[in-house]
Amino acid sequence: MNQNKVLSLIGLATKAGKTVSGEFSTEKAVKLGTACLVIVSEEASDNTKKKFQDKCSFYEVPIFIYGTKVELGTAMGKEFRASMAVTDPGFSDAIVKLLTKTNGGSEYVENESV
Repeated sequence: MNQNKVLSLIGLATKAGKTVSGEFSTEKAVKLGTACLVIVSEEASDNTKKKFQDKCSFYEVPIFIYGTKVELGTAMGKEFRASMAVTDPGFSDAIVKLLTKTNGGSEYVENESV
């Protein structure tokens, strides 16, 4: 149930032009400070997951490991996506709330800012 909500929020954010996807664009959004949230597919390689976890930790961006490549891609109206970033704080907050509430199969990597 909540998974559909997460994916439909990703779809809405994409239609509103508030997401970027693909490894290069997602990484660029994190570095530029435009990413409010990063989602990496559960099927992404360990190398990709670690790279984004390190980047997001450094730039203090929340990151979730969530969904399959096809689920993320379909939600965004594309074929498949291993990584994406939400660039709008409103959409980002709503998705984070759903993901932290359900935590159904998603792994949240907490970024502690000291």
